[in-house]
Amino acid sequence: MNTSEIGNRLERNGIQAAPDLAEKLNIYLLLLKEWNSRMDLTTVPEDNETVDRHFIDSLTVLKTGLIPETGSLIDVGTGAGFPGLVLAMARPELQVTLLDAQHKRLTFLQAVCEATGTVNTKLIHARAEDGARKKELREQFDIAAARAVAPADVLSEYLLPYVRRGGYALCWKGPALKDELESGRRAAHLLGGSLEMPVRCPVEGREWEHLILPIRKVQSTPKQYPRKAGIPKQKPLGSP
Repeated sequence: MNTSEIGNRLERNGIQAAPDLAEKLNIYLLLLKEWNSRMDLTTVPEDNETVDRHFIDSLTVLKTGLIPETGSLIDVGTGAGFPGLVLAMARPELQVTLLDAQHKRLTFLQAVCEATGTVNTKLIHARAEDGARKKELREQFDIAAARAVAPADVLSEYLLPYVRRGGYALCWKGPALKDELESGRRAAHLLGGSLEMPVRCPVEGREWEHLILPIRKVQSTPKQYPRKAGIPKQKPLGSP
């Protein structure tokens, strides 16, 4: 896989972004493979699938109109940088915060930012529940995003406390979403959010059922949320 081939994948998926995106993604891919040999970043071994499953899947949201050209986005539990760092490369005027509980992952992301000249990022070491209680982060973002992290009701508690009123929590989901909608709706309501219709985001040439679940922030999140670290996952708000 090289810059030209990545550019072709972007074009075939109708993704319009910064002209140097393919080159940056190629550098990202090379560093991902290098670092993955000594730390657990991704379990996808093949370049073609890595590009589609991580890069293209992160970028298909650009076709929905949910990601602004400017403004602010926080990727909660960013891991190896999906979707947040990929979106930062595609939207250089968008201010992107990458939050993760593992410092070694942030070290990798800093290396990628430096190698690609990606300057519109800020890295924060914190658990999702703890970060949302920081004054400088709580209800400060237009978008809070998470990919492959947790069910919709748990994601609501992880994400909505970061989102300002009128903004969105965006959840990257698969076919299991249909079984999560009711509990997700209940949790979002308690947290000041309102579920909107899921948006299909297919990847060209793949039979994956990928969707974005938008949760609009309609009122402030009550001060008692998020609960202490670990509790949202153990006792989801959306449970009957």
